[in-house]
Amino acid sequence: MTAKEQQQQYERFRIGARIEHIILLVSFTVLAVTGLPQRYAQNELAQSMIIAMGGIETVRLIHRYAAFLLVLGSVYHLFTSTYRLYVRRERNRMMPDLKDAQDLVGYVKYNVGLQEEHPKMRKFNFGEKLEFWAVVWGTAVMAITGFMLWNPIATTNILPGSIIPAAKAAHSYEALLAVISIVIWHFYNVMIKHWNPSMWTGKLPRHQMEEEHAIELERLESGETPWPEVPAPILRRRRIIFTVTSVIVGSIILAVLVWAFTFEETALITVVPTREVFVPLATAVP
Repeated sequence: MTAKEQQQQYERFRIGARIEHIILLVSFTVLAVTGLPQRYAQNELAQSMIIAMGGIETVRLIHRYAAFLLVLGSVYHLFTSTYRLYVRRERNRMMPDLKDAQDLVGYVKYNVGLQEEHPKMRKFNFGEKLEFWAVVWGTAVMAITGFMLWNPIATTNILPGSIIPAAKAAHSYEALLAVISIVIWHFYNVMIKHWNPSMWTGKLPRHQMEEEHAIELERLESGETPWPEVPAPILRRRRIIFTVTSVIVGSIILAVLVWAFTFEETALITVVPTREVFVPLATAVP
């Protein structure tokens, strides 16, 4: 393969997906930096981090704003996914199937020397699908348990009080699992194994496409377009319907989110407990 072929770039992600990635990157990083010190609040390093960020009240507020951004990013993903599936009529390529299981087995065999050829994988391989659904699952768990911790009074008006410590444990351990998986799995695959620029540039070099997405590479080199073309009149009509629906539904969702994140103010502050001690007046003894 010539150097020119090695440097050839292939379309992988559109601007919408890259914006989603940036929102997730920023919100997740802030949540991790402000959340882990609270989890290990007895540790000296964690206490130093909390002080450096302005104290526990500021840390908690920043954590909640980042959580709000994460939820907004999730809603944005739902709308962009709906656009791709119902306006452009694209296939859902993130659903796992038997081919992914076969690729996983072939990948393991290749790496331990039991198979000579690297398995040919599609646009989204088994590892990327695993990461995607782990993010979906993790975000759902964090959002639900985080809401309970943010609004304990409203939560315990419906559920038993024991749900709050259970939510705290689930929130804490899921957060730790997410950070570990990002540092060990995701960072290795996109930064250490090789630098993957596709979430920033939208494109991937040929040699990486050949290794991780050989079937998609063959499809593109056969002359097919990265994404299916839609006739302009049909696309215009679908976009109008989608835009009107999105504005209405999006406004309702935004209103509900703002209400959910602000209606219970008691969870936004730390109340310093006070104790009134009754001291009887001394009486004179005759």
